[in-house]
Amino acid sequence: MTPPPFVIRSCVESDAETLVNLVRELAVYEKFEEHAKATPQSFRDHLFGPEKTAEAIVAEVGEEVIGFALFFKTFSTFRGQSGIYLEDLFVKPEYRGQGVGKALLAGVAKRVLERNGGRLEWAVLNWNAPAIGFYRSVGARPQDEWTIYRVDDDSLRGLADLATDSSERKPG
Repeated sequence: MTPPPFVIRSCVESDAETLVNLVRELAVYEKFEEHAKATPQSFRDHLFGPEKTAEAIVAEVGEEVIGFALFFKTFSTFRGQSGIYLEDLFVKPEYRGQGVGKALLAGVAKRVLERNGGRLEWAVLNWNAPAIGFYRSVGARPQDEWTIYRVDDDSLRGLADLATDSSERKPG
């Protein structure tokens, strides 16, 4: 049986609820369901609001969105060049192995080059062997010399409390 044809297109504001549902599916798969707090409004604000902080593309079969890639601009001080960080790539399980994920990843890569960027990067869970195999198949290399750190929630608030406003500093 031939897989149904799919198209890759830019995410539009009316996709916000569908995007939330796909993110929740991804969170279940990654065993992070309790962390999936995004709402349609948060996606509308951050993908389409006056200060857009991210973008997304979706894969669609007919009228059904079957996958997405969500990404944002980065900058490399060493390269002196911008790039893109792929926050999430997800394809519904029943559509995997049909080229959808590769098409989404290629769509993001194309945007890097169109914007004169120098790299596309992302993180993958160490246990996610299918994703690791897929990423290696398109030429991605793990960056084993780096460890990702994160502060969030109470730790983020505590760190921010240590900041001093530049207007409070006295010269000299």
